[in-house]
Amino acid sequence: MKTILIQVGKTTNKHFIAGINDYVERINHYMPFEVITIPELKNTKNLTEEQQKQAEGELILKQLQSSDTVVLLDEHGSEYRSIEFARWLEQKRNTARRLLFVIGGPYGFSKDVYARANEQVSLSKMTFSHQMIRLTFTEQIYRACTIIKGEPYHHE
Repeated sequence: MKTILIQVGKTTNKHFIAGINDYVERINHYMPFEVITIPELKNTKNLTEEQQKQAEGELILKQLQSSDTVVLLDEHGSEYRSIEFARWLEQKRNTARRLLFVIGGPYGFSKDVYARANEQVSLSKMTFSHQMIRLTFTEQIYRACTIIKGEPYHHE
């Protein structure tokens, strides 16, 4: 199974970039993992929030294949403890051909993206910046991989 993280807009904080790159490299020791960055929209001051979500949504949907399992990282999604998330990920690895996680733009997702998604996952009830959630999410994927393998990274 290939796992892909789709994100809207590039990460600009050099410390986050270094951390994300480190975790992506670590994850690839366990499974194929890729990050796809959709460029931020230009001239968004002339767009309403809904128009911006729609335009970003069209770009997200272009990245998807019909057989993909699509999981939105969304504040209203299911929450998991790390061990539960590892079990969930392992189950997905056994059933999905391509598992795609999506981090939307600043206003979230369009109705079309929600309609296409198979699931939604929330990393916390708290709100994090789009820059920070990328680092947090890649760390959680790595943590899940080590839990699945029974390695000592995670302490319960």
